[in-house]
Amino acid sequence: MRHALVFVAAALVAQSAQSQPTTVLNARLAQAIIAGCLADAQAKRNDQAIVVVDTGGRIIASLKFDGAPFGKMDFAEAKAVAAAAWGFDTAGQADGSKDFPGFARAPFVETVPGGVPMWSGQTRLGAVGVSGAAPADDVACAEAGIRAAGLTSNPVR
Repeated sequence: MRHALVFVAAALVAQSAQSQPTTVLNARLAQAIIAGCLADAQAKRNDQAIVVVDTGGRIIASLKFDGAPFGKMDFAEAKAVAAAAWGFDTAGQADGSKDFPGFARAPFVETVPGGVPMWSGQTRLGAVGVSGAAPADDVACAEAGIRAAGLTSNPVR
């Protein structure tokens, strides 16, 4: 009987933990993001590079398709770092550079869509950067990866 109570208590704790928003970007979560991006890219036959970074811009996971030129990986990383640094997507940074002269030259700004921040509830976990296809496809790929990991590209209030 005592073992059954311990099991039930452990199950309740695990269920409670699963219902709480994720507050840390770890390798498992980053791999889920990569897998979601991979599925999107393969469905569209895009050769892309994908980089997942934490809020400090440090790479947690990355993938470069065989057909993607080596420069795409650097560009994907720059997009991810920009979205992580500023907390909003690189498409918004492009818009901001039109409205605020000089913003495009600020540190960690990228003005090409494809860098998307990721959120768990109201906690920003980092960002995803994708490069190698049309800007709209790069954004869609990043968002597909974020969704596949159960996260959002905007804070949930």
